[in-house]
Amino acid sequence: MQSLQLRRIAIWTLASLVLALLVVAPTAQGQVNHALPRAPAAQATATPAAPTYAFPVQLTAAGKKKGKISYGKYHHDYPAADIFCPVGSRFVAPISGVVDFVAAEDTWNAKQNDPATRSGLAVAIIGDDGVRYYGSHLSAIAKGIESGARVETGQLLGLTGKSGNARTTPPHLHFGISRPTSPDDWQVRRGELAPFVYLRAWQRGGQARPELP
Repeated sequence: MQSLQLRRIAIWTLASLVLALLVVAPTAQGQVNHALPRAPAAQATATPAAPTYAFPVQLTAAGKKKGKISYGKYHHDYPAADIFCPVGSRFVAPISGVVDFVAAEDTWNAKQNDPATRSGLAVAIIGDDGVRYYGSHLSAIAKGIESGARVETGQLLGLTGKSGNARTTPPHLHFGISRPTSPDDWQVRRGELAPFVYLRAWQRGGQARPELP
């Protein structure tokens, strides 16, 4: 019986020594070799919020007495939208983003009819979705709206009007969706993607996201 107890003590002592060597024995590189490695700590990752969209034209109280908002499915010879509305309606940011450029002067000359100046007063922003949004024929630019300024969805960018070559047409906001481009690239800035389906969704409170070709 005593022999059996001594044998058990010897086995237990040997097992303890082996475990101790596994826990603290130095490796060839001089580092401690842990028998039970620690699991890496979990790191929290923030999920970017999805962009919020808004219809780009809002009627003022006075504007509601003068008329309503209307726009068509097609534009005459390139993808864009003319949003007809009373002069002085609010042109607001359809998405949060950064102001890309501002045309604060109406330099259009009917005799020259330079395509680069047909817009009159205009504002373009690069949305947080990476898409460029452009509105022209404004009557005024909102205070603080300048290149590089941060804007939020629904923030006032300007007031609609009849500047540029809209002097001889019913008042409207020319609205274009395109890839980001330089301010002088008027063929792109005027519109590359038909806005109708997005305008209709935003007007109804939907959150359709433009997908450029």
